[in-house]
Amino acid sequence: MEVFFLGTGTSQGVPVLGCDCDVCSSNDKKDHRLRSSVLINYKRKNIIIDTGPDFRQQMLRHNTSKLDAILYTHEHKDHLGGLDDIRPLNFLNKQSIPVYCSDNVKQALQQVYPYIFTKKQYPGLPQIDVNIINNKNFKINNIEVTPILGLHHKLPVHGFRISDFTYLTDFSFISDEEKQKIRNSKVLVVNGLRIEKHFSHFNLEEALDLISDVKPKMAYIIHISHLLGKHKNISNILPKNVKLSFDGLSLKV
Repeated sequence: MEVFFLGTGTSQGVPVLGCDCDVCSSNDKKDHRLRSSVLINYKRKNIIIDTGPDFRQQMLRHNTSKLDAILYTHEHKDHLGGLDDIRPLNFLNKQSIPVYCSDNVKQALQQVYPYIFTKKQYPGLPQIDVNIINNKNFKINNIEVTPILGLHHKLPVHGFRISDFTYLTDFSFISDEEKQKIRNSKVLVVNGLRIEKHFSHFNLEEALDLISDVKPKMAYIIHISHLLGKHKNISNILPKNVKLSFDGLSLKV
């Protein structure tokens, strides 16, 4: 399995309009983050988690023209705002793209992209096949996916585990029962928004507490705001098995 970090930031990411802090004005490319998304290449399939507003730019930058499935974590715009840009992929691959999401996400997609779901279709519309997930394991062809349920303040969100790779973003709470699904992961990716506590996201300390609890071999912090600090400075204070992710990072799991 290969995992590509297409984006590692948030809507409070870098650069922030009107902000001249050390992070937003940094010359270090690792401090420049698009909205969080990962591309997983596994068993000859390309699976993306979330299509935020930067989706088109991310796919062009990664030079990817094939997409076999989309997993959605939740319905916020910074995670589904780029769905319309799958149209060239539909055209190139001559097929619709399966989407896996909760019923809440489907309803949000219908509100944001009503033209996708109209009975009378016209040429050039994004083509998707929506599959509802209910926190039970499901398969994308021969790839088993384990959804992991958490809360983003009061909003239900899903993380996903594929083989030994687990991805969580926008979590502020996870139950002990759901933590069991993460254990024995080789790689855990988890959100760590900033140093200070936040009502709807793990801060860095809470992300590190989860990592210490479930004990993955390696962990990567994602969904990083400019308030966390510079990549170089934060990297120097992390445990040996934890790294700060950055746009363009690739892993073999």
